[in-house]
Amino acid sequence: MEQLEFFDIPSPCIGICQTDAKGYCKGCLRNRDERFNWLHFSDAKKYDVIRLCKQRKRRRQLALMKAKKQQIIAARQSATPTFDFEEPEPD
Repeated sequence: MEQLEFFDIPSPCIGICQTDAKGYCKGCLRNRDERFNWLHFSDAKKYDVIRLCKQRKRRRQLALMKAKKQQIIAARQSATPTFDFEEPEPD
């Protein structure tokens, strides 16, 4: 049984209305259908969309952290000189 709500569920929109390459809003991370049909969704569907947005945000943050880690590793490798201590062969 669905719990009664006394207040409307607010839209997760934060006013950054641009889409990324995958079609998600860069601000709230909703897809096109979720943005355009928000007012027609049931409360259960709205909660589900908010849950999906939170998952997308966590995935995006994890991807950014992994990319940053790779940049740091690459910068360290390029900054660390490699030495070749093998003696040259005599001619």
